[in-house]
Amino acid sequence: MMTAASRRSAGADPTTAADKGGPGSALVIGLLALAVALALFAVWFQWNQTRRCLGFYGTEAARSIQGAPRVELWRLAVDPVTGRLGAIDRREVSRAPGLVHLRRGLVEDANFAWPTPAGDRRPADAWDHALAFFDAVDGERPTAVVAIDLDGEGWLTVAGRPGRVALGRLQKGLRTWIEATSRDVP
Repeated sequence: MMTAASRRSAGADPTTAADKGGPGSALVIGLLALAVALALFAVWFQWNQTRRCLGFYGTEAARSIQGAPRVELWRLAVDPVTGRLGAIDRREVSRAPGLVHLRRGLVEDANFAWPTPAGDRRPADAWDHALAFFDAVDGERPTAVVAIDLDGEGWLTVAGRPGRVALGRLQKGLRTWIEATSRDVP
């Protein structure tokens, strides 16, 4: 039996095949390269799925839509005295079934009919509902309000930001969710 010292004295190389970078090392390096490539693809894919919505909503509103701890569903109407649009019914929907999926749907580009129209504004009484997102559970002012017009083609706008976008394939599900939530939440 040869010891490491006797191998050195006999001129034998004491390193093993693993120390020389055998086929196992190539496999590990290949798997790491594949993992990095897949991670980069995932980041690119996610960015590509949400880039138009981020531009439309703005960063703060998009962040609030995704993670605000308190969400309210508002029914909107124009005040006959002031002529201003306001909430005539407010319901806490933070724990409503389907809200997690709705939040995700609101920030995915594929759910809307792009590009956004230029110019003409919708009349105030066209907006039926709104979703208000509050960054604090006990907050008094929402950080983002998304107004919704479910009639006709269906539209969505962000209060305080210019423009609107057609609801596209989101319209039917959003209508169903609003109707169910309006019935189920006291």
